[in-house]
This record gives sequence, C-alpha cells and structure tokens, in this order.
Amino acid sequence: MATLRSVNVGLPKDVLWRGRTVHTGIWKAPVDGPVMARRLNLDGDGQGDLGGHGGEMRAVFVYQLDSYRYWQKFLGRDDFVPGQFGENFTVDGLADDEVRVGDRYRVGAALFEVTQPRVTCYRVGIRMDDPRMPALLVQHHRPGFYFRVLSEGEVRAGDDIVKVADGPEALTVAEVDALLYLPGHSRERIEQALRIPALSPGWQGSFRAMLDEPASSSGNAGLVAASPPPAWAGFRPLRVTAVEPESSTIASLRLADPDGTALPAALPGQFLTVRLKSGLVRSYSLSGAPGGPEYRISVKQEPHGRASAYLHTGVRSGDLIDAAAPRGTFVLTPGDGPVLLVSAGVGATPVLAMLHALADQASTREVWWVQAARNGEEQPFAAEARALLARLPNAHSYVCFSHPRPQEPGDYDFAGRLSAASLHALNLPGDGDAYVCGPATFLTDVTAALAGRRVHTEIFGAAPGLTPGIEAKPTRPPHPPAGEPGTGPAVSFVRSDLTVPWPRESASLLDLAEACDVPVRWSCRVGVCHNCESGLLSGEVTYTTDPVDPPAEGNVLICSARPEGDIVLDL
Repeated sequence: MATLRSVNVGLPKDVLWRGRTVHTGIWKAPVDGPVMARRLNLDGDGQGDLGGHGGEMRAVFVYQLDSYRYWQKFLGRDDFVPGQFGENFTVDGLADDEVRVGDRYRVGAALFEVTQPRVTCYRVGIRMDDPRMPALLVQHHRPGFYFRVLSEGEVRAGDDIVKVADGPEALTVAEVDALLYLPGHSRERIEQALRIPALSPGWQGSFRAMLDEPASSSGNAGLVAASPPPAWAGFRPLRVTAVEPESSTIASLRLADPDGTALPAALPGQFLTVRLKSGLVRSYSLSGAPGGPEYRISVKQEPHGRASAYLHTGVRSGDLIDAAAPRGTFVLTPGDGPVLLVSAGVGATPVLAMLHALADQASTREVWWVQAARNGEEQPFAAEARALLARLPNAHSYVCFSHPRPQEPGDYDFAGRLSAASLHALNLPGDGDAYVCGPATFLTDVTAALAGRRVHTEIFGAAPGLTPGIEAKPTRPPHPPAGEPGTGPAVSFVRSDLTVPWPRESASLLDLAEACDVPVRWSCRVGVCHNCESGLLSGEVTYTTDPVDPPAEGNVLICSARPEGDIVLDL
C-alpha cells in the first residue's frame, strides 16, 4: 500500500534569480501533525503563479520517493529534502507510470482525484539549482501529478493512501504527459485521454487543439497555435503591380511573382513580411482575396514611420520588394457558427481577407462586419466591404465613426467610439467566433465586451510578453543591449524594429531579446513548453539544448537557440 511520507507546505516568497526577482511558492517544508486539505489548497500553502499552478484542478502536487532515488543517482546528489521538487505530498508508491488520470484515493480524512501531470516551468530548475530539470522531468517520464480535493479533510505524514476508484481509459500520468510534450502525439491516444472526465480543462483544451490541427501543419498545436509551414524559406523578390489609395492614410500594394507564376495561397488573416531597400523589415496583414494570383498588403502611413512613408511615397509599379512567405495564426477557422469581424482603423485589413474568403465560399454563416474609423475619409475598404457583404445571405454591417464629418450622415450607423455598450446594443449572437484587430486599448475593450465567445485577436506591433513569476519591467522601447556592441551575425526583431549584432557572450536568442527589452514569452527556458516559439523569417539557428519536441517548420524555440548567420525573427 502507498504511504504519505511527508506533507509539505510553503507560502510564496521573492527569490533572486539572474538579477531578477521571482515570486514563487516552490519552496515547501514538512509539517508536523495534521493539515487540512481544502478545495483549493492545503492550509498554510500557496502558489506564486496561479496561471500555471494551483486552483481546484491543481490543489495538491504529488511526487514520489522512488523518483527522489532516481534523480539522486542520475544527478549524483545526496542533498535532497522533503519538498525538494515543490511537492505537497511526498509519497512512497504512486509511480507516474502506474497511477492513472482519474484514479481516486483516500488519504486520511480526505478524498482525492488525479487530474493531470505537472506542468514544468523554470522554477523547478531554480529550486533544484539545475536549469535542465523542466526538460529532464518530461524526458525521463517522471513529472509527478496533481490531485483535486473531492472531499476536504485532515491528512498527516504516515497516512495510508488507499485507492478507491480506477480512472477510466487506463492512461497513466506518464503516458498523458508524453502525449502532450513528446513527439508522436497518437490521435487515438489523445481521443482516449479526452474521454477521461477528471482530466483538467487546460489539458483537454491542449488535446482538442492537437486534434483540430490541420494535417498540413507542423509543430505542437497543444502548446502553441499552429499553422501550415511557410510556402518558402527566407525572402524572395516580388514585383509591385499597383499602389492604390484606400483612405486618406492607408494605401494598398499589390505584389506578384516577377515571372507571372501564381503565388502560393495565404490563409485569410495572415500577414506578409517585407524587406525594403533601406534595410527596414516590416510585417503587414494581407487584405486581398486568399488564393488570388497576387498578394495585397495595406499600409497605414504613420506620422514618423520610415517604412510606411517609403511604401507610400517611394514605391512604384514595377519595383521589386523582398518578401517572406505568408505567416500567422490569426486566421479564419472553418465552421458553421456565426462570424464576428470587428476592427478599428487599419485593423480592417486581416478581417477583410476573411470577408473575402466567406464571400468566395458563398458562406451561409451569420456574418457581422463591425468597423470603427475616425470618419469616412479615414475609413478603408468601405465600398469593397459593402460589395462583399451583399454576396452573403446572412450578413450584417455596423459602422462607427468617432468624429464624423457633416457631409457624411448616411455613411455610418453610430457616432462615437465603439464601446461595450454599443456592442451590447447590437444583440450580437452569443456564440461563434469573433476576430478582433486594432490598437491595444481597442482590443482590450472589445475582447471584454465579447466575453463568452471564442475571441481571436491580432495586434499591431510586438505581442505582450509572458514572464511568469517576474514582475514586468517598466515599458521602454526595444534598444541595443548594454555594453560593447556584438561582432556576430545580425539579429533582426521585426515587430520591435530593432537589428543588433549577436554578442558572443549571449547564451540564447531569448537572453539577447531580454537584454534588448524586446517583449518575449517563455516559461521553461529549456525547449519544453514552446511558449517562446517564434517565427524564423530568415536564416538558420543551432540549438544549445535539443528541443524535447521540435517547433513548427519555419519557427524557432528562442530559449535554447543561437544564430548560425544573419537571422530575422517575428518578434
């Protein structure tokens, strides 16, 4: 019979790590006597990052003495203490390759249910003083697992752990962990895992995303949004066939293959990255009909934008512009439910491509075109959108002008800013998919107003960072790293408008991005979680630590990659 050997708790604290302060609850210490196991936690315990740990489905973390002995031998260490792996229950028995998700156990006066394997992150590396640990736990099939508390009660060291019910589908913790993080991803086994009622919603969502992934996609859709591989590597020249004004501030450029060959079809909503003669690299949403012989990008001229000024005034028909293949995961997904296309200003470009796709399909879905602009002079694609909507049997249009001009009373439906109140007044369908593109504040407001629907967003510029457990730095523009300039290959961060030479002392592209205050997303820092996966628009990298599961084709895990030559990143 399995036995509870130690009950460990600890409240979050601040820990100094690599010059930064990490708020973490991974330091646990044994408790003498009884401890109350409650729905969300053990008494006296807490987590520093509730996005990745804690909550009802992750109330109690369990790790095994057998794994202690394994890691002591593998790592050549003898300094482990109870709670070393951040666990609440140190147990004798309950091996990861024997315990099944959905198993139920009586421990003391409480009843528990196994819900998921551990989600590894960099903090276990801090606690173990070994940054490899997030990857090692997965690769060696020893992640540990979480309990949900079904019936609250007291537990104490020495309690027997009595199995009272078997989890359905007979999938062990180690098997479920490998399904998500390791190569293979058997569809049959994933479907099997989704039949386990006890499996936590987060893991269910990851597995559903993997099943929904198109056959043409690469990478791991359970960890990061997937899209088909780019149609070509690096940059290729495209010829400008037309420059067309769309509003007082927006112009469209049509691009074609110089040899007249039809270009590979883009997905509706994707973007194109262009490299200009001045050395500037920028990404712009594709606004034309997907599948046409040409690409169309639409560019707003910003007051101090060097690239947009060049594209508006310095480009003529016949010019050549280097372009990377269409990319992006903000794309129209198939289905039968309602589609809400919501935009502000030049944010109309990707959702217009979606509207083109729906019209070309003669879709019978309910389609809402909701567009905000300053006035008619600055509203792009007005006539084009009306013509497309007229081809759809279940289309609705709502145009909002924040500063309408006296001469355009019939060109809009509402005067003022698009707000939660104005959206609620439309009686929009309560289900379906909403695609929202515009400035950051617009995205925040509209996303909140559309809560309850599947909301997909696209932002201008760099995406927000994710640095779990670390307080965000004061916002400052990306900049070259401190100290002497590097002497290595050029590393371009497209969304951040920054190119710097690679400093040989940098450990990874992630380290360089952080030194430049380029917004980045990460969690494990050793190639497991894929939060840092980014588009590699051009160039090649080498990995200092091989990824546990490779990124999608055309992408890179920046946490453990270094440039082999000049590279361009979608960051």
